[in-house]
Amino acid sequence: MFESIFTISLAGFIAGFIFAMPIAGPISILIVSNALNGRKLYSNRISIGAALSDFIYVFVAVYGVTSLYSYYSHFIPFIMIAGAIFFVILGIKIFNRPVDIEQFDDEAQIPQKIKDSEMRGVYTGFMVNMLNATQFVSGLVSSFFVISLIAALGFNTGGLESRINNNVKEIGSINGDNLEEKVPERIRQMQDEAAVKSRNIEYPSYFNILISVFYALALSSGSLVWFFFLAWILTRYRKMINIKILSSLIKLFGISLCLLGLYFGYLGAVQLL
Repeated sequence: MFESIFTISLAGFIAGFIFAMPIAGPISILIVSNALNGRKLYSNRISIGAALSDFIYVFVAVYGVTSLYSYYSHFIPFIMIAGAIFFVILGIKIFNRPVDIEQFDDEAQIPQKIKDSEMRGVYTGFMVNMLNATQFVSGLVSSFFVISLIAALGFNTGGLESRINNNVKEIGSINGDNLEEKVPERIRQMQDEAAVKSRNIEYPSYFNILISVFYALALSSGSLVWFFFLAWILTRYRKMINIKILSSLIKLFGISLCLLGLYFGYLGAVQLL
């Protein structure tokens, strides 16, 4: 049992760290733009808020509360439109924010007004991820790929691969989409072989929820570590960038977030029509 928890936790942490790397999603854009503006504390708190929502989404997807998805799916267009509005507002704020070349390393020197503003980063990060309606399915598909690969390599996943496999089939039937096709055929075959072996192992009744919690916690922790590192490296070396280039980059990220918001709004509107 402890071997399975360790394996799943390690796999989840690595997956969270790697999948958080691409600077294409709204959370990455927010963290990069604020870090380049010297707001490391704000970026870190965005990361914490995003990690909290990651934990919720991944846990629900992995543990198998797929019955909730049938209700959740009806609200996806409205969530996407709400998220679009939220993203556009944030993008405009980033675009209009003046670049502050000074960097606050000592939190004790930061005025209370700025501290209060920084604390809102947790709320912002949480809401941005929660209003990203694609997070649920992407979390499930990425987990399906990671757990399938780990099981296919012969590691003991505590039967989690079977649970995720069932979740993928159930949610795929609700969406009318075969999510299993996103995983290579050979890995799926090896995953099925591993599932047969795991059926011969008996686990306590609480084990499914326990291993799901550990996986979701590890994955969100992996993404948190990456975003902390990203914010640190950008704030540390941002002064090496020319102020005009720095300002242009931040405005570009603001525009990118607005465009992402418009895209989400378009997808939500199409689903409503």
